[in-house]
Amino acid sequence: MCGRYATTTNPGRLAAELDAVDETDLDASDPAAAVSYNVAPTSQVLTVVERHEHGAPDDDPRLRVRRMRWGLIPAWTKAGEPGVPTKGKPLFNARADRAISAPSFRDSAKHKRCLVPMDGWYEWLVEPAPTAKGKAVKRPFYMSHADGSRLYMAGLWSVWRDRDVPDAAPLLSCTILTTDAVGDLARIHDRMPLPMPREHWDAWLDPDRPAPADLLTGASPTEVAAIVARPVSTLVNNVGNNGPELLSADPDTAPDALF
Repeated sequence: MCGRYATTTNPGRLAAELDAVDETDLDASDPAAAVSYNVAPTSQVLTVVERHEHGAPDDDPRLRVRRMRWGLIPAWTKAGEPGVPTKGKPLFNARADRAISAPSFRDSAKHKRCLVPMDGWYEWLVEPAPTAKGKAVKRPFYMSHADGSRLYMAGLWSVWRDRDVPDAAPLLSCTILTTDAVGDLARIHDRMPLPMPREHWDAWLDPDRPAPADLLTGASPTEVAAIVARPVSTLVNNVGNNGPELLSADPDTAPDALF
């Protein structure tokens, strides 16, 4: 599962690094643009897609950095009120092994796949209550690359429009694919976001071909071996908290308490 993550990625810098087109409406000169240490579902998040130039389907597709709502809204969703989709289950995660067949995701899996860049994600280890009447303790952990490099998670995206509203602006939304946790990460939670290695980006993002089935079978143990988990401040438990202090070590948990 992936319900919270951190990103310090500026869209302009990201686009430059990837030789992509920056299609966000954020100020590329602002180093804090899109920075969040506590990204939560329904937030506007950065994604990387590969698309043809509008009106030029024969041109080679290009990488593009876009902002999308985290929580996929299928294109067939009805409008609850003009220009607003009906509320439903928040589809911020999708099981990778079911994405091709699940009604909410199968259309996106065919031709609308993306990458979700992040510095790392949070997960909570649930420890049994010390007494019969006590409450279980949830300790937050932060998973990231040991060398601090950026992670790119596999995602799906969709375009929603209210067909009853002429010239309605499109609403872009996305979901992060999850898979069985691998290695030591499974000690914290049984699910994890699906990392997409750079060598598979071309196949994963190709808008003209369906998702390669072998990229949906699970996380590569080699890829996950570079990811480390460490206990962090319980400040992250409150979605209203947002700052680098969320990544501070939890003083009540020894670094080797889990591993």
